[in-house]
Amino acid sequence: MSVSAIYAGSFDPITNGHLDIIHRALNVFDVVHVSVIDNLEKQPLFTIEERIDLISNSIHSDRVIVEGFQGLLVDYAREKQIFNLIRGLRAVSDFEYEFQMSLTNRAQDSRIDTVFLMTDQSYSYLSSSIVRQLAKLKGNISEYVSEYVKTKLEEKFHG
Repeated sequence: MSVSAIYAGSFDPITNGHLDIIHRALNVFDVVHVSVIDNLEKQPLFTIEERIDLISNSIHSDRVIVEGFQGLLVDYAREKQIFNLIRGLRAVSDFEYEFQMSLTNRAQDSRIDTVFLMTDQSYSYLSSSIVRQLAKLKGNISEYVSEYVKTKLEEKFHG
């Protein structure tokens, strides 16, 4: 019997920090569903289809399933019958929010368990918003994202 987990996020765009969490989650779980949130309240740089493409072209494993979803993560987990959630932590400051979300998800469905993985220290300061800002201002983002994501960011901002 394989054990699966969901790693949900906006991934706008996916960074090497996210990829680090996915690779390490594969050491714990047989299958990781990287689930891209289509949050209608936000204005992402990339469409959900583009973000799915960015992820699919940045990680190559038959143990990773990439798809999008809308609505509550708990409802999505129920639909998939996967009750292990993965959350990445960069710093202690992330923990309070993630802990609150974990308790809220568990209150919605007692089968939900959240596994927290600390990102590699080399990515502890990294965020998608920093990458977007650097890319927009033509900064060097080579060490923060895959080559494919770098190319797509450059196309998006600079044609």
